Amino acid sequence: MTDTAKTNPSLVARLVDNQPPSLVQKNIPIPSPGTGQVLVKISHAAQNPTDVKSLDRNAYGEGAVLGCDFVGDVVEIGDGVSLLGKGDIVGGLIRGGEIKGLGAFSTYTLAEEHFCFKLPTKVSRESASTIPLAATTAWLGLFSRQSLGLDRSGVSDPGFGFKGRRREGSLLVWGGGSSVGSYAIQLASIYGFNVVTTCSLRHEALVRSYGASHVFDYRDEGVAEKIKAAVPDLRYVFDTIGSATSSAVASRALSKSEGEGDVGGRLCTVLPGKGNTKDVVPGTEIRDVFVWGAFLRDTRFKTQTGELFWPASKEEHDLASELFENLPTWLAEGRFKTNMPKVLGGMVSVSQGFQEQREGKISGYKIVYRF
Repeated sequence: MTDTAKTNPSLVARLVDNQPPSLVQKNIPIPSPGTGQVLVKISHAAQNPTDVKSLDRNAYGEGAVLGCDFVGDVVEIGDGVSLLGKGDIVGGLIRGGEIKGLGAFSTYTLAEEHFCFKLPTKVSRESASTIPLAATTAWLGLFSRQSLGLDRSGVSDPGFGFKGRRREGSLLVWGGGSSVGSYAIQLASIYGFNVVTTCSLRHEALVRSYGASHVFDYRDEGVAEKIKAAVPDLRYVFDTIGSATSSAVASRALSKSEGEGDVGGRLCTVLPGKGNTKDVVPGTEIRDVFVWGAFLRDTRFKTQTGELFWPASKEEHDLASELFENLPTWLAEGRFKTNMPKVLGGMVSVSQGFQEQREGKISGYKIVYRF
């Protein structure tokens, strides 16, 4: 049983008339783990753009606890938990805000054991906290049949042994310096795909270390044409930025397969909806990625162009679980590198980190809070 005498200081959303939503510290009840869940005492939580957007547009209402990425210590396990035990140090993914009282910006949280991974001794807590949401987005974006659907077949032991063997059809990761982009480059490279990317050229050496074979400046007005000339077999684009122009520009670099007529390649964006893909090259097959369908709950929300709906997906749940199973080995063996964390102290620093995100100052690192 959870010790209710303990306290659970958390950041919760506060709504005041005629004022933007804000975060305040409040002590809330400690939840008890259900079947397949663990209770984690959080030591570090990473910030993601979705956290800031969810607060600013009041996505979850009064009292919501935000935060999706965490690292901490397992203090209690629910029925049916077999992969984790008390005392394990884990990184994990939750959908902060969706369920009242559950989020990474808190002292205690619940998490599904299949969306947690044990930290290897060589990986720091702050570094590990940068992984879950961005890496899961990259993983599903690349390999889910609902997204790019890249073929991983024929790889019994992905990793170093597969390097040098390349699959048909190259992949462009637009935004390789972003958190999702950096993980996408690594994951695609692990499975033998030839990866090219765009980024600010000050990050060129970093993205090459992740596995990118070609690096282009996204600010270059002729970048799409340069990519197409250098990589004529480009069949896939993963737009990890999802801006009003990124998908449109990236789609111009896609090649057309012989016999396909006007059909180009396939493009997946991290920001679903037609608003940011309306100007892609005609014939491009447009897909998107939405992590939360893997949590086995239907999701609906409204955008400026209409309502979006994602059904719960057992297939994506199992696919995401596979990533979390692989992470400890890949991290321990150096096959997978974390984002660079910028550590801020305590819950009092979250407003500072959110503002840094709003002002577009984050580049080449991810904000992490030490609780």
